[in-house]
Amino acid sequence: MEFTSKHNQQAGSSAIGIKAEQIAYDYLLLKGLTPVERNFSTRRGEIDIIMNDGKQLVFVEVRYRQSTLFGGAEESVTAKKCQRLKAAASAYMQTHRLTNNTAARFDVIALTGDLSRRELYSVNWIENILVA
Repeated sequence: MEFTSKHNQQAGSSAIGIKAEQIAYDYLLLKGLTPVERNFSTRRGEIDIIMNDGKQLVFVEVRYRQSTLFGGAEESVTAKKCQRLKAAASAYMQTHRLTNNTAARFDVIALTGDLSRRELYSVNWIENILVA
């Protein structure tokens, strides 16, 4: 019985994660970025969204919190998460044979609130959270 409840909880959080990523993706499209790839994964880490902003490659981490009671979505980007983002971005650039001269940055889209309706959540786009 306990397994079923954990399984249902994981399935629910996965659906919420997918919804949060879609909201972030749509938001960035509205802001004029062009899509490159979604959910790039390597054993070193994962990049939720990769886009171009002009000639700059943008690696986007999407974070979601229903409330700020235990800290906001922005605060959930830890030093360890940043290391994994850098490692995954490095793997992406190697895989796609991009040079060190490729301009890149790391952004976070932090979502807070109830994702069921636009007026119930907020979006905070933080650019350049790390030096690429």
